[in-house]
Amino acid sequence: MMKVVKILLMIPVLYLAVIPFWFAYYTRSKPCGGIEIHIIDSSDYHFVTKRQLLNLAYGSSRKLLGNPVKTVPVFDIENRVKELKELKVAEVYISVDGTLHIYADQRDPVMRVIPDEGGDYFIDDDGFTFRRRNLYSPRLHIVGGNIDITPDMLNDASILDTSLKQSVLRDVFHFVKYINNDNFWSAQIDQIYVDNRDEIDLFPRVGNHLIHLGTTENYEGKLRNLETFYDKVLPVAGWNKYSLINLEFRDQIVCKKR
Repeated sequence: MMKVVKILLMIPVLYLAVIPFWFAYYTRSKPCGGIEIHIIDSSDYHFVTKRQLLNLAYGSSRKLLGNPVKTVPVFDIENRVKELKELKVAEVYISVDGTLHIYADQRDPVMRVIPDEGGDYFIDDDGFTFRRRNLYSPRLHIVGGNIDITPDMLNDASILDTSLKQSVLRDVFHFVKYINNDNFWSAQIDQIYVDNRDEIDLFPRVGNHLIHLGTTENYEGKLRNLETFYDKVLPVAGWNKYSLINLEFRDQIVCKKR
């Protein structure tokens, strides 16, 4: 009788011990039944496409669907997808039903950078730089002029890293984030130019004038003064009376007539 009881007690133990191995074998032997691609913010940004990720999944292989999932090179596919600098996060995995999933979270760009020396880049909200690869470009403030995009920046070094000698670009980054959060200035300022003295000019969308900001020191105060100037002076003097509005000096606005 005791032997029977022991055998009955061992059955669930053996079941619990064997079932994970059987399940793993069964799962890895299943054929790959499909590929699902998940691109976060795909309606807002189009830095990568499903076709692009699908091509990376296949790589040099001609076939994935129908092959046992244990032969699908998940790690290699994930590494290929992670090479896309436009992505903040990239994950590849196979679910229990044999579906290959590719998860891609695109970077959230803050500004577009076009240096005088050439190149076309985006900088995201974490300060990471990536190249503009295709014709697609979201509506962003464009920063041009005397800007140096270094190899370190293109290899995942953030411009917010104070060890990088990118103080001007870092200051411009904070300035752009500030105006992005202000409805008026986000609509009014179109392009930003860094001159050879590392001082900043602003090109507005409304008004035929140039705004010289100078450095980014006290830019909040400078913009407050300019907004007052827009509200009180230009409606009377005319939006095209001045060719230059200089905000360089503290608590002063110096204008040059056309």
